[in-house]
Amino acid sequence: MTKLNKQRKLFIVLSLLVPMALLIAFVVVPAMDLFRMSFTNWDGYSPDKDFIGFDNYIAMFKNKDLWMSLKNNAVYFVAHLFMIVVELAIAVILTSKLKAAKFYKTMVFMPYIINGVAIAYAFSYFFSPINGAFDAILTSVGLEGWIRSWLSDEAVVNFVLAFVSLWKYSGYHIILFIAALQSVPQDIMEAAKVDGASSLQMFRYIQVPAIMLMVDYVLFDNIRGALQVFDIPFVMTAGGPGYASSTFTLYTIKTAFTFSNFGLASTMAIAIMVMIVIIYVVQNYIIHGLILKDRGNK
Repeated sequence: MTKLNKQRKLFIVLSLLVPMALLIAFVVVPAMDLFRMSFTNWDGYSPDKDFIGFDNYIAMFKNKDLWMSLKNNAVYFVAHLFMIVVELAIAVILTSKLKAAKFYKTMVFMPYIINGVAIAYAFSYFFSPINGAFDAILTSVGLEGWIRSWLSDEAVVNFVLAFVSLWKYSGYHIILFIAALQSVPQDIMEAAKVDGASSLQMFRYIQVPAIMLMVDYVLFDNIRGALQVFDIPFVMTAGGPGYASSTFTLYTIKTAFTFSNFGLASTMAIAIMVMIVIIYVVQNYIIHGLILKDRGNK
């Protein structure tokens, strides 16, 4: 074996070992420790971590407030799910020969790079019942009857928070779709246009199949983000009124740091990881095992 081949082999081994070491140190080990703590009643500061079996898991499944929080997560998920169609449509428009397209791309991506806490504070003032800009807008167009306490009304608070989440994250998805659309070979698009295909037909039969992997990622990012949403409800409502706008992650953190029940909080963290993995496996099977396979057979 030549010296060059040895160096290449060493480089490949190191390239694999370093990421694996980081993965084990920062993902696998903490996850195992979290799993171990889920079987204890640790309060976060006591040296004693008494083993209590499956008591935390039983308590989690019986916790009505936690299930309410999970239901609130579903509002974010559904809102972002329906928004994917709009995001894709905007991406198609921005990849066409549109004047000032670069400016619009920058504008749609700008909310994503702004700190989430800053956005939450800004929208707290926007929806404030005291001199809030949104109420002023409704008043100016003669819709005073629509005004309500947007952040303390249980009927609307989660929809308001989901709107703020859409405002922040939709631009990120639009940029991802733009990148995927720009990767579609232009010679195929030109050939389809010469053959008389309409813009809608090219979008349906060429662009959409070509970007299905990106759609797959955006769907997974939607699921992961919906289950892990924290900063927006924490800053804007602190999960209130009551637990009306609490989310699974927010409730988990409160369980640990407010109620000093790190054992139960660890159980909830394990549960959310399991949910993300299960949903990803199901989604991966549907898209790759059914949709893409069916398209390939055609």
